[in-house]
Amino acid sequence: MKSVAAVDIGHGKPLVVDEIELPDPRPDQVIVKLHSSGICHSQLHQMHNADNQRPMVLGHEGAGIVTHVGSDVTHVAEGDVAIVTWVPRTPKTGRWVPGSSGVTYREEPLNGAVYTWGEDVLTTGEYVVKVDDDAPMDVSSIVGCAVLTGAGAVLHTAGVKPEDSVAVWGVGGVGIAAVQMASILEAYPIIAVDLDDAKLEYAKKMGATHTVNASNVDPIEAVIELSGGGVDYAFDAIGFPITTEQILPVTRSGGSGAENHGGMAVLIGMPQPDQKMTIWPGHFMFHQRRYRGSLGATYPDRDFSMYLRLHKEGKLLLDEMVTRRYKLQDINQACNDLQAGEITGRAIIEYDV
Repeated sequence: MKSVAAVDIGHGKPLVVDEIELPDPRPDQVIVKLHSSGICHSQLHQMHNADNQRPMVLGHEGAGIVTHVGSDVTHVAEGDVAIVTWVPRTPKTGRWVPGSSGVTYREEPLNGAVYTWGEDVLTTGEYVVKVDDDAPMDVSSIVGCAVLTGAGAVLHTAGVKPEDSVAVWGVGGVGIAAVQMASILEAYPIIAVDLDDAKLEYAKKMGATHTVNASNVDPIEAVIELSGGGVDYAFDAIGFPITTEQILPVTRSGGSGAENHGGMAVLIGMPQPDQKMTIWPGHFMFHQRRYRGSLGATYPDRDFSMYLRLHKEGKLLLDEMVTRRYKLQDINQACNDLQAGEITGRAIIEYDV
């Protein structure tokens, strides 16, 4: 079948919104007609990487209706409301990478096992999660990445508990999801760190109890002071070299002893392939601080329904997280706006269905 998608045809070139060809689903595949898709910073990293194989399709969080189901897929059926994501719905061991989807552009295979910057998505059933029929077809899309990444890091990677202290570097879509989950879990204080006063004010409306503008003060000193000596958990939702290095020293100190652990730094933002960081090893040795990554730390089959229930209860503010809406034809403008830091929260694409 024919559909329309945004296609990256060459490094440094604008995306082309054009016709693509979807074959019939293989036994393990599903086709979803999308109503919406999130616009994630990870796609900018893909577009800027000259080594990525092109042509390629982009996007990895969407919501829509299942239209075709492969013979081996049993967890969704035609007509189901579903979220398309990049985290497999069943737990995997190690780096799991599915094969090419089989989608083509001008008879050339398109790189990308999943994509949501297109009207119809053909992908493995592992990336398609059934949700309730009353799930909102616009804002549910951001559950597929922004929420699962940010909220999952707080809930599962760190295991934040009531009264734990939290700091979040970067309050875009992923960072705001982390702030909200910390608030839902009754952490205190919840310190948002960014360079933009408007985004920090937005973070306060979304659950942050304190804010730090890192362009005006030393964020390490400020967070340590606000938390009374260091936070239990610090999250970097940016992934720049400076932020990856700042989140460890702001965690509380531990010391000698089997259980005298310090705080935990959690890297959520995607670093660049050749990126380096420098950290004093004494943070680990003398203070027993911990540093770990969090890569989509959510159980989609279980957690997506929970996130949507929290939204229905007014606790997870998905509507407020979505601050800009675009059409697919405006995808290059959307990418430019995101690159320029002009999008607070998360932007989405809305499809004419």
